[in-house]
Amino acid sequence: MYVGLRVVIFLLFNDTNTYDALESVGFGIFQWKISLLTGLSWIGDAMEMMILSILGPQLHCEWSLPGYQVALITSVVFIGMGFSSPVWGNVSDKYGRKIGLTICMCWTLYYGLLSAFSPLYGWLLGLRGLVGFGIGGAPQSVTLYSEFLPVKARGICITLIGAFWSLGAVFEVLLALWVMPTLGWRWLLGLSAAPVAVFVCFCYWLPESPRFDVQSGHKEKAIATLARIAEDNGKTLPQGTLVDYKQNDRGHIKDLFTPQYWRTTLLLWFIWFANAFSYYGIVLLTTELFQAGDLCGVTQGAKSEPQCRSECKYLTSDDYKDLLWTTLAEFPGLLVILLAVDYLGRKKSMAIFCFSYAETAAYSNGDALQAFISGGYQVVFIYTPEVFPTEIRALAMGTSSAVARIGALITPFVAQVMLRTSVPFTLSVYCSCSLLAGIASLILPIETCGRGLQESSVIQETGGQTATSRQPNGTTPSMVQ
Repeated sequence: MYVGLRVVIFLLFNDTNTYDALESVGFGIFQWKISLLTGLSWIGDAMEMMILSILGPQLHCEWSLPGYQVALITSVVFIGMGFSSPVWGNVSDKYGRKIGLTICMCWTLYYGLLSAFSPLYGWLLGLRGLVGFGIGGAPQSVTLYSEFLPVKARGICITLIGAFWSLGAVFEVLLALWVMPTLGWRWLLGLSAAPVAVFVCFCYWLPESPRFDVQSGHKEKAIATLARIAEDNGKTLPQGTLVDYKQNDRGHIKDLFTPQYWRTTLLLWFIWFANAFSYYGIVLLTTELFQAGDLCGVTQGAKSEPQCRSECKYLTSDDYKDLLWTTLAEFPGLLVILLAVDYLGRKKSMAIFCFSYAETAAYSNGDALQAFISGGYQVVFIYTPEVFPTEIRALAMGTSSAVARIGALITPFVAQVMLRTSVPFTLSVYCSCSLLAGIASLILPIETCGRGLQESSVIQETGGQTATSRQPNGTTPSMVQ
């Protein structure tokens, strides 16, 4: 049993919990409003990440940077994200999802704008690293959003939140197509912070998760939020008294490695790593190959092997248009997710996307690669908050995101450095990583499709099985590892 857990159940004729209340009020106007607001943070996150594939080639030419320094511009952002993601997760589990998300977005906005005024390479590197520290908290928008959703709507709705990421990537390419030929990269950096600025202006409306309020002992706040949801959706709350689960000791890394979660944690960490490594790899590969142009394809002795030299070439309008089409390829993947996650389940969906990416990598089809890996990435964003309980959900998202940033940190040295030595070997690295991620997806212990979010992992534990929140049919599912 966790130290500091106090469970108080009011023994009236009808008692209820946040699961029952959220199922009763369903999906409606309130969820649409919160999806738009959390989606803004996701758009801002995507734009700050997509800009890396545009900024690198530009500064490679403008500042005459060698390949490793170009790669560092990308990697330093992921270093910041890797350090900060567990921090934001811990803050969100201890002090609230709203507080964690709001602070990290304010941080991102401030340093995102400052980086546009960087006079030297060292300044740019430091400020973009601080931007990375801020956007390391962006996954907490998914944690917050998931805790307002009824079971049947959760898979589709989190997928649609993922569509905001794809929109952000598309907006960034369109912005670059407009800004780069005339105003330059500094204006691009400044204007890319606009969605985050809009989020910061409207974040006062954002409510705290009622699940978090119940866990932290603020039952009255949870009831007020649930009443607000019911009013917006035109529904009524169930009669009775809200069950109060107060946990004072929350958000510790060791809680991810209890007997019921250690295997899930380790497998998910690798899947997050592989998805980030492969996703950002194909994004960077696309612009690198555009920039290389005819510089790829050098004959070495009697053996011809594709290779790329590090000569400078500015991205053209045609390159940006090609990048736009590659980015738009993410949307078919989202459509497939909508059909797959609630029919095939989360585990099989992740595996199918990973295997498809691995097979397609052999044919160097950039559009298809981005569609498959973005699909797999979205499913893991659905699965992770579903499989962990409220007490460690934000921490699980934060640590998983941190591990993903390690993959994203490594990938520039593969996509931007190794590529210049051997294109086939570079693609084989991405293929192998994605193949292993598909296998890891299939051996995950828990399928979360149709399963209610857990409030606590210590309500009941017997022989490796842990009871979770009640399901629509009144049963209590168990997790077996």
